[in-house]
Amino acid sequence: MSSAAPRQTRLHAGAASHMGLRRENNEDRFHCDPGRGLFLVVDGVGGQAAGERAAEIALRMIRARLERETGSAADRLREAITLANNEIYREASANPALEGMACVLTVALVRDGRVTIGHVGDSRLYLFAGGDIRKVTHDHSPVGEREDVGELDELEAMRHPRRNEIYRDVGSTPHEPDDEGFVEIVDVPFGPNDAMLLCTDGLSDLVPSAAIASIVYAGGNPQAVVDRLIESANAAGGKDNVTVVFVGGASFESAARRHGHRWAARASAAAPDPSDTAGAAAHRRRHSGGSPLRWLVSRPAVLAVGIVLGLALGFGLLMTSAQLADRLAGLVRPESWARTWKVGATADDDVASIEEALRVARPGDTIEVGPGEYTVPVVIEGAVRLVSRKPHEAILRPPDTAAGGWTAITVSPGASGRVSGFTIRGDQAGRLAIGLSVAEAVIEVDDMEISGAREAAISLLPGSRATIRGSHIHDNQGAGVVVAADALPRLLHNVVTRNGVSAAAPRAGLEIKEGGSPQLFGNIIIGNGANEISGLPPVARTEWQRDNVIGLPAPARPTRPAPVRQVPR
Repeated sequence: MSSAAPRQTRLHAGAASHMGLRRENNEDRFHCDPGRGLFLVVDGVGGQAAGERAAEIALRMIRARLERETGSAADRLREAITLANNEIYREASANPALEGMACVLTVALVRDGRVTIGHVGDSRLYLFAGGDIRKVTHDHSPVGEREDVGELDELEAMRHPRRNEIYRDVGSTPHEPDDEGFVEIVDVPFGPNDAMLLCTDGLSDLVPSAAIASIVYAGGNPQAVVDRLIESANAAGGKDNVTVVFVGGASFESAARRHGHRWAARASAAAPDPSDTAGAAAHRRRHSGGSPLRWLVSRPAVLAVGIVLGLALGFGLLMTSAQLADRLAGLVRPESWARTWKVGATADDDVASIEEALRVARPGDTIEVGPGEYTVPVVIEGAVRLVSRKPHEAILRPPDTAAGGWTAITVSPGASGRVSGFTIRGDQAGRLAIGLSVAEAVIEVDDMEISGAREAAISLLPGSRATIRGSHIHDNQGAGVVVAADALPRLLHNVVTRNGVSAAAPRAGLEIKEGGSPQLFGNIIIGNGANEISGLPPVARTEWQRDNVIGLPAPARPTRPAPVRQVPR
């Protein structure tokens, strides 16, 4: 079953950061990438060099994970913020001069008409739609909580003496991506007539939301909007660094003009004018194109039909009777005749097991595996595509009766195709020896999650030409990836973490045997056992460290949540 690829919404954006009028350094950072739909503001905590360093670490780590576009938006955001958190904590623990450094941040990913937000602290994201303004994120602070439930109005909260206290930050204590009470995830629609604003508290502490909305709905290009907002914060005293990222949909600038006069005339949010939307819809209906029948009898349509018929006749003449007989008998199939086999337990599925699908599949076919647990080892011998229908919901695990040498997926010599989207999960008993083993084969492997393997999550045997892309390889007792002699794989944009951390038998995140020659780019290899990479060729060290994130130790787990604390600004 095919599915439409995610579509990127066309975006217009502007961004800037200003030191303010009372600070001697700028601890804010931002990132603005309309092409990827990735936007970020970071506010460093800890004062002077510590706050700047925390913000820089967060920016680097979050970009490294989010520019690897695998997994759901929410999972990517949790992983990215957690990686930043644990690296900030590691550096602060190792350097007394950086003790207490942390940051707060807000990240937004726009894709296919929605924006997914990852948020920690008191930076903010506002959404502008239909002439209104809405604060989408919550301030993780005592004062922010009281404002959100209506105990304080906006101006009272802005003037409160405890305004700068927060109880969530990035970096003060170690975390895991799924820790409760750490990363706030919000997902909302984002259309071409909408806009959003990410900002640090240097703006929101000084400029009320009504004033922000009046500037946004006054119109202008995104960078002009950003500049006017920063000017407003400095005009109100400029007591802190101020950073603003403004993102508008393709039609926001023209849509905003309908509401600008209302925001200029009053200080509270104006309700959207339903007559505008209804009138615009009626206008589109009245002025949309003619009927489908009218197009079918047009000259371009007649020409197109003639071309199709001519090509079909030519194909028939070129094909001999012997070729036609072979194809009708199923002995030879063009690639365009490839089919998809559905694996699962529903009435719409073709077969009940992966092994049965592999038995009936022909070269070029796709095997689409439905959600559920599968306990029979998979052996790929031909040119097939094996994909999880819903990413990570098809789970391969050893049965309770498995012996110690169980391998989840074996790619045999000469095989090709693709393996995508599976979760491979071992157990404490060590029944899973290897998650994925690739022999002398050329195959694409992407968006996998592999954990609990006793020997290695991925074993790339001699002659392997596999490409391992966008996968999460974590918490394996053995090594993360083992590259054998004469293997020439490519490892691109993977996260390899917490593998081989047993004190009794530590292993590396990536083990390269003598004669192995992997290519590495965009990987995050952190927190593994004896070494992040063993067998690292000296000639490749500088290049690999430039193109990958390598070399961070695993953080300890927190014993209890961090208390509310006063944050130096």
